Amino acid sequence: MDTSARQAAIVAAVNERSRVSVTELAELTACSEMTIRRDLEALERGAALRRVHGGAVSVPLSAVEPPWAVRALTNQEIKRKLASACVELLSDGESIILDTGTTALEIGKALRGRSVTVAPLSAQVMCALSDSAGIQLMVPGGTLRLGELAFVGEHAERAFADLRFDTMILTCCGLDARNGASAHHLEDVRVKRAALASARRVLAVVTGEKLGRVAFGQICPPSRIDRIITSADDDQLEVDGLRSAGVTVMTV
Repeated sequence: MDTSARQAAIVAAVNERSRVSVTELAELTACSEMTIRRDLEALERGAALRRVHGGAVSVPLSAVEPPWAVRALTNQEIKRKLASACVELLSDGESIILDTGTTALEIGKALRGRSVTVAPLSAQVMCALSDSAGIQLMVPGGTLRLGELAFVGEHAERAFADLRFDTMILTCCGLDARNGASAHHLEDVRVKRAALASARRVLAVVTGEKLGRVAFGQICPPSRIDRIITSADDDQLEVDGLRSAGVTVMTV
């Protein structure tokens, strides 16, 4: 089991049981207790859990966006499938705005080697593409939001005023048929809106649990989204509602 898979298993076990010992985690992952302690240190730095004597406990998740470290270890395989499906819809030579978040990071990795222009809305995605041949990066600037490393502020918003892109890839916190796309942080929402205004088409890429969810700030109505790529195929009511709003929904 590699480090990423092991840490994902640790976070899942802690969240399921609330408290887990180092010994239990070592047995679960078939590795040494020393390795588990190193993993717990790394996961605590990312706010994914809290270490206690002899083990770890879960951290409460509120309506606020969960920490990056938690999301990065969740639904990894699904995010890779979504990323692959999204990239297949893009043509060489396109100009693309790529949103923030862990799903966007997987899309950035899937874009490596393609001949496209990309304006990333986060330093995480920027770094993933910085050494890829064929990728022309356009960085919007602004200030970095701690933890997420998203570009926010007036400079990030103004960067899109005089630009026009073929596609924006939106990876929002919530998406439903009535409210459309939404996000937790209002600074992010303002930058996303500015980016949307400069894009000809919008592809929304979301994991299934975000369908039907509404976050604090609305980004755009469903009518502004051309296609949704999601892992959900069981929430048919929500999917039907989005299709009634004129959105093409594609499941993987």
